[in-house]
Amino acid sequence: MSTRSTTKLWIEGARPRTLPAAVAPVLAGTGAAVHADGFDGWKALLALGLSLSLQIGVNYANDYSDGVRGTDTDRVGPLRLVGSGLVSPGKVKAAALGFLALGALFGVVLAATTSWWLLLVGGAALLAAWTYTGGPNPYGYRALGEVSVFVFFGLVAVVGTTFVQTGSITAPSVAAAIGVGALACAILVANNLRDIPTDTESGKRTLAVVLGDRGARRLYVALVQVALFAAVVCAALTTWWALLSLAAAPLAVRAIRVVGSGATGRDLVAVLRDSGLLELVYATGLTAGLVIGAL
Repeated sequence: MSTRSTTKLWIEGARPRTLPAAVAPVLAGTGAAVHADGFDGWKALLALGLSLSLQIGVNYANDYSDGVRGTDTDRVGPLRLVGSGLVSPGKVKAAALGFLALGALFGVVLAATTSWWLLLVGGAALLAAWTYTGGPNPYGYRALGEVSVFVFFGLVAVVGTTFVQTGSITAPSVAAAIGVGALACAILVANNLRDIPTDTESGKRTLAVVLGDRGARRLYVALVQVALFAAVVCAALTTWWALLSLAAAPLAVRAIRVVGSGATGRDLVAVLRDSGLLELVYATGLTAGLVIGAL
């Protein structure tokens, strides 16, 4: 295999379509920091590095753990490195641990320059990243994946980004965290809705499997609605410019239409893409509005 092919394979294994879930909370948290007159550029960049490292680390860890369990042997979605047999489990595990370690390094610097108790939060995030599908009793197989995503890629990521810059937890950052967290959960629900047949067969009890096809579709719609409502709350607390986040509404409508149509399998891959884009546009609009309102 050529170097170019190998690089492309690793990039695909990092699941680029999920990376908006790492960028969006840092954007929103930084917007809240700007509105609170506490913007700190280098800490925002460290928070971004931390978030991206954890997201990529989680993706590789999930690839490794599901691959060695045989969960990804027969799947509909994008390529998995271990499940496809193209990369050895050991190499994917090393990549996962490497990115998680890089995230830990960013976290230590942020804790050292903000508050050492953040190490406890960081430790919990690392543990959650690995045990999502790894370890003897992964919580991702017990319908708790969405809870973890909401907590760590919503509440912790957004509020934490604001806190390391301002030294305080603000109401607007909490409202933004709820909105961003709901959309991060929607990405996971879209992914697991698509995988209900194969996850059921392999014994992976995601929340979508537990709720069933209809329940998972309803949950997806509810999460998007929660995010849009949270944007209105954030605007009411800060500036109506924050409603620029609603520029993401057309994407929300398009994704909801596909989910509501009963689409299955590969037809849901587009929903996963649109859900990631929805979260990124939502957070970008919210951030832009908070920055404009602070001028």
